[in-house]
Amino acid sequence: MATCPQGHPSGADDYCDVCGTQMAEGSPAPAAPQPPAQESPGAESCPVCQTPRAGQFCEVCGHDYSGAAGAVPLPVAGALWEAVTAADRAYYEKVIAEGGPDADAVAFPPYCPERSFGLHGEQVRIGRRSKARNLAPEIDLTGPPEDPGVSHLHAVLLAQPDDSWMLVDPGSSNGTQVNGRPLQVNVPVRIGPGDRIHLGAWTVITIREGTP
Repeated sequence: MATCPQGHPSGADDYCDVCGTQMAEGSPAPAAPQPPAQESPGAESCPVCQTPRAGQFCEVCGHDYSGAAGAVPLPVAGALWEAVTAADRAYYEKVIAEGGPDADAVAFPPYCPERSFGLHGEQVRIGRRSKARNLAPEIDLTGPPEDPGVSHLHAVLLAQPDDSWMLVDPGSSNGTQVNGRPLQVNVPVRIGPGDRIHLGAWTVITIREGTP
C-alpha cells in the first residue's frame, strides 16, 4: 500500500483513495506498522466503519457526525431537487489556463452525457467510489468518463429542516466552486435551484427542481 503526498494510506497507485491527490512517482513505502494506539476514554469512532473521528466527516466512509445518535434528526427530504452532472468546457479551459502539475495530461471528454441524481435523505456525498475504502457516494462521478480531479469524497450535500440543502467541502484535493466562488473547507454554503457547482477538471453539477 502506497502513501499519498498528503500522508494518507492508499490502495490505489494512481490517485489517493482518501483525498484524490495524484500519487507521486516513487512514493515512499509506508512506515512499519505500529502497535494500535490505545484510544483515550470517551474517544469517538465512526459508527459505520469504526475509524477514529478526526472531524465532522469520517475520512474513510464520509459519515456525517452531526447526524449521529443524540442529535436532533433531520427530516428525510424527498426528491424535490435533483443534481444534474455534465462536462463544462469553459470551466475546463479556465482550469487548464491556471496551470498545475497535471494540466497537460488532462483532456476534455469528447462525450459526457448528462446524468440526474435525486436528492434524498439526510446527506448526499459527491465523489468517486473506492472499493478499497468501501466508499460509494450517492452522486458517483467515477464515470465513464472519469474526471481525475474529483476526490473520492469531494463534497457533501446536507439536508436542512426546511427542505433546503447546504453544501460543504470537507477538504477535497482540488476544491469546489459554487457559481464561480470557491468554498472554504468545512464551511457550509446554502444552495438552491439554478446553482452551478464546479469541481475537478471539468465537472459541473446543476441543481434543479425535481418532481415532488
